[in-house]
Amino acid sequence: MSTWKTVLVGVDGSRGSRKALTWAAAEAAEHGADLVVVHVWERTLPPAGGNPSVPDHVASDTSENAGAELVQIIKEELGEEPPVVAQPRVKRGRVAEVLIEESAGADLLVVGTRGHGGFAGLVLGSVSQHVAAYAQCPVTVVR
Repeated sequence: MSTWKTVLVGVDGSRGSRKALTWAAAEAAEHGADLVVVHVWERTLPPAGGNPSVPDHVASDTSENAGAELVQIIKEELGEEPPVVAQPRVKRGRVAEVLIEESAGADLLVVGTRGHGGFAGLVLGSVSQHVAAYAQCPVTVVR
């Protein structure tokens, strides 16, 4: 049996990503692997008629807020004493692209079936479909 070093999980705060986090933590603990929890934030559009450039302090505030939210989600889902130490990681970019890039150093990538966006009737969201097709490691989609 091969040993795993890293289980990567994408978390956006949605119910599906929270289930994926719980599943990934149990899997990482079972395999003695590190658990890397990634939250990706995309730059939001400025208000209509505003300057299209966003000051650096706005971007860093968003990143800090995302980091604090991610740590809170990890605590809510895994408790104060999780089965494995979770390493939160906040990245900026397009969600699927960042997860695919991060998958290069992972033994398993875990995502939920659907995140916050998209259409409620779809079984898989666009991010889970994209990473399942292009990730550089095996992918588990948790329903």
